[in-house]
Amino acid sequence: MRYFVETYGCTMNFGEGRELSEVMASLGYEPAADAEEADVVVLNTCTVVETTEKRMLSRISELRKQGKKVVVTGCMAQVQPKRISIRLPDSPIVRFEDYGRFGDIVEERYGRAGAPVRLETSADAILPIAQGCLGHCSYCITKFARGDLRSYPADTLLGRFDRFLEGGAKEILITAQDTSSYGRDIGTDLPSLIRSMLERDGEYRIRLGMTNPDSLSKVVERVLEAMDDDRMYRFVHIPVQSGSDSVLRGMRRKYTVEGFMELVDTLRAGCPDISIATDLICGFPGETDEDHRKSVELVRELRADTVNITRFSARPGTDAASMEQVHGRISAERSAELTAVKNDTELDVNASMVGRTYRALATETGKDGTILRTGNYRPVVVREDVPLGTFVDVEVTENRPTYLLGRLV
Repeated sequence: MRYFVETYGCTMNFGEGRELSEVMASLGYEPAADAEEADVVVLNTCTVVETTEKRMLSRISELRKQGKKVVVTGCMAQVQPKRISIRLPDSPIVRFEDYGRFGDIVEERYGRAGAPVRLETSADAILPIAQGCLGHCSYCITKFARGDLRSYPADTLLGRFDRFLEGGAKEILITAQDTSSYGRDIGTDLPSLIRSMLERDGEYRIRLGMTNPDSLSKVVERVLEAMDDDRMYRFVHIPVQSGSDSVLRGMRRKYTVEGFMELVDTLRAGCPDISIATDLICGFPGETDEDHRKSVELVRELRADTVNITRFSARPGTDAASMEQVHGRISAERSAELTAVKNDTELDVNASMVGRTYRALATETGKDGTILRTGNYRPVVVREDVPLGTFVDVEVTENRPTYLLGRLV
């Protein structure tokens, strides 16, 4: 009996998908290369935007037609189980609070396949450190799925971190809905957790997941101190979501544009080569032409290394779904303009790295070669094979809007 965990959505979901894969292997199921070859498919769903929800429903229908045994997990299983059960009435739907019983649920429905299977180790690992968040954004369906902040105990996380290193992992991605709010519910904080991890010997890299501006501001100085260690990627992902304070108020974000830029200034002052990624939602309800113009100006002023632009998608049950919507044509036009500006900006930002040499880690195999990550998490493509998990020196030779090209030194 073979299984395949098919995951969609955020890094958190992919981290949990790997944990579910370990449980399937403990039940004696052999990993399959893809869903087509699998007897049991664990569909680890996402429902963050409407297009993703439609994709999930389409995929569920495909698996049903193929006669696959299916287990459904992830955010859609949490907030829209009825939409799943209509299409897969005989398949178990496992909510987050039942992940601890995942193995029992699979065994009860589909049985145990044999002796535990040993999985291959990976050069990278994903470590979810908390569920939920402290925010109440008006547009977010993930809040319904994940709930309020529930940080995992530090000793449990450090145990998993140690096992990752012992298994050969060289890149560990720390993730949560809001990574920088970790510990505020259990009397600790993110910098303390990071410091404990960095006490472990070895050459590896830690990357922080998404952090909200308001929560990162509370710990930013100590996070910067941790980044003095070369084993920390000098990288932060801080979604601004809009360049307009009026839109941010409608979103119920807990900061202003000025506050966001002050945080960026602090990060760059403490770590001049830090790589900054951010997100923008285009066409949020009530967004005016002036609001949009402010977002365009912010992209130019911020000069982030990475800007992710998403067109607003009303999610069922959220307050934003009942607000006055921006016409789809207008939203599309604004998205196109923002994308053009951010591509020009990212190309210019990447130009500053050409001609420089960096210590980098091989993290992915791409269609044109191997993707290396510099110490500030910039992707450099070299047109040759480099074993994943290997540290090399690379000279950047060319720049593109979203990546760089280089040669091994």
